[in-house]
Amino acid sequence: MYKFILHFLTAKNSHGFGVHSPYVFQFTNDVIYKRSTNTLFLSIEKIRSKLKRDTKYLDIVDFGTGINRKKSIAEIASTSLKPAKYGQLLYRLSDFIKSRNTLELGTSFGLTTSYLATSSSTCRIVSLEGSQQIADIANENFSILDIKNIQIVVGNIDETLTKVVNEFNQFELVFIDANHRSTAVLKYFEMILSKVHSDSVLVIDDIYWSSDMEYAWKIIKDHPGVTSTIDLFQMGIVFFNSDLHKKHYKMRF
Repeated sequence: MYKFILHFLTAKNSHGFGVHSPYVFQFTNDVIYKRSTNTLFLSIEKIRSKLKRDTKYLDIVDFGTGINRKKSIAEIASTSLKPAKYGQLLYRLSDFIKSRNTLELGTSFGLTTSYLATSSSTCRIVSLEGSQQIADIANENFSILDIKNIQIVVGNIDETLTKVVNEFNQFELVFIDANHRSTAVLKYFEMILSKVHSDSVLVIDDIYWSSDMEYAWKIIKDHPGVTSTIDLFQMGIVFFNSDLHKKHYKMRF
């Protein structure tokens, strides 16, 4: 809570005013502060409500710790799924950059993936998920929503990511919401660097999850290939655009 309060007090809520870069100004208005509507949003949120009432237990393997545990679908849905406003933010982001190839690390039940897919039926989305049981539920949700441009790759992301990255020439959008350890996040970051270009955007979830995640966020911000970032507290947005000057923004969302 202290970190959030500090972020709130130091972040700007200017809707882009005071931002000198025309690109970041437009991004701020069209992606961060604009509100969007789509008839499919209601359907996605109905699935969320249903998942939160599902008491069925799943056997979950945590590849980061190697610990197996049982968790109910309702518990996972209540604690792990991104709130609707962040899914809709990613929807607007994908639409803004006209992503043709999107990579997501951490599918969960596929609600955020569905928001990403809704931005364009021609965008190819590959999402990596560790649990087969969770991936099966996500695929059921995609079927209910009649979304056909998502492919889930199941397995330990540390092992599946290399093959997936090698199958693509480039990614316009990458969303990392998987292993919340700096060693893993930085490894993922280095692996996707060769497949991003000047117009690509990387989004990292839970950048204040722990001091370890904050460390990973700082290393990524300081990387010479990163030109600008936006810190929304819950998420960090990373730009590689060579026309941008090195600058890090904090914004309320």
